[in-house]
Amino acid sequence: MGRKFNASFGSILLLSVGTALSYGQSPQTTSNPFSPTETFAATTLTIAQAESIAVANQPRLLAAQLRTRAAVQRVREARSGLFPTVAFNATGVAVADTGTSTAAGALTTSSISDRFAYGGNLVQLVTDFGRTSALVGAQRSLADAQKDLTTLTAARIRLNVRSAYFQVMGAEAVLHAAQEAQGNRQLIVRQITALAGGQLRSTLDVSFASVLESEAELAVVRAESSVQQQRTRLSSAMGQLQPVTATLVEEQLPSQLPPDPSSYLAQADAQRADLNAAIAQQHAASRFADSERRLNYPTLNALGAAGQIPFHDRTLQGNYAAAGFNLSIPVLNGGLFAARRTEAELESTARTRDAEEVKLEVNEQVQNDWSQAMEAYRSLDVSARLVAQSKESLRLAQARYQAGLGSIVELNEAQLSETSAEINAAGVTYTYLTRRAELDFAAGLLN
Repeated sequence: MGRKFNASFGSILLLSVGTALSYGQSPQTTSNPFSPTETFAATTLTIAQAESIAVANQPRLLAAQLRTRAAVQRVREARSGLFPTVAFNATGVAVADTGTSTAAGALTTSSISDRFAYGGNLVQLVTDFGRTSALVGAQRSLADAQKDLTTLTAARIRLNVRSAYFQVMGAEAVLHAAQEAQGNRQLIVRQITALAGGQLRSTLDVSFASVLESEAELAVVRAESSVQQQRTRLSSAMGQLQPVTATLVEEQLPSQLPPDPSSYLAQADAQRADLNAAIAQQHAASRFADSERRLNYPTLNALGAAGQIPFHDRTLQGNYAAAGFNLSIPVLNGGLFAARRTEAELESTARTRDAEEVKLEVNEQVQNDWSQAMEAYRSLDVSARLVAQSKESLRLAQARYQAGLGSIVELNEAQLSETSAEINAAGVTYTYLTRRAELDFAAGLLN
């Protein structure tokens, strides 16, 4: 029972709740540190299962996947210019006077005949000197960029799930510590009250113990609320409306970090989805600029038409068929094509700078996340030593108090230090898990 003097209610109130808010992913989870007021399903949930559910349900990812499919259709739109265009037409005309012609709106006149006719027209691009092909390449690069952005969305969802998962486990560990502390404090109050009844302890000791018991009860209430909130956050990260009620499975600590971030930097350069998207967007801008430069080139089309005229006047025959070509050569357009070409080239250069900026940001993020993960990893051993030292201090304080050599204030301070060390150790564990998840995301390992 002496070991359970560990938990100081003041420390639980100030540290357990504070740690849950600051770390979000604090202490170590056990199989039964749950709120008694919450109903839990007799099932378990692993982090891999949570991620799978999130990937299947998250509206953000579903929307990104739809945008990727839409981007693929834009490739088809651009490529359609390389294929023949065939149209069917049916036309009926009745004129007021035979031999009528249109005369306004053009330099040439055009005769109009009584007729009903139907037939087809065909237009086939022969060459535009690569402009359409460049547009197709630009759209393919944009589709690749959208695919990379979808991959980035999925990686962010996995990161959010892992962060929320660890926050739930931390909040439940804080609740477990608060409940243990509350039980210990209730026992202390009963013991000191009994000793005070025999004039072996003062009423001041009883008062101190009662205050800390109330603080511990308040800490339990806040910890229960924190568990509910973190479970709701986890359900949102998984794309569900109802809070998660399953028992979360403990995650093992990942392997030790490498001594420098170089390996993560190399992985980020190759796998980071937003960097790949920025590069693909730069390629798209470059191909579009190439297509705009080709606006000044000629365009050659092959044309064909054929059909029947079952009703017609004497100026027409019963059918028609013709084939030919049309060569269009731009001459003057007020500088429109030159402006479009310059705009596209400037945009292509800007996209190059954007990709360089994303690379700098990714490099900084990887190095910072590696440093934070290394700090959390090194803190694991220090925190374990601190727990051992605080337990020894508490043991000595309990012995002094029971021998009548120490005061309850001294005992409470020792309990506060021991509880602080316990919660800090649990906080460091889940902080390290979260930092490793953030580092994996920064290196593109959550794709």
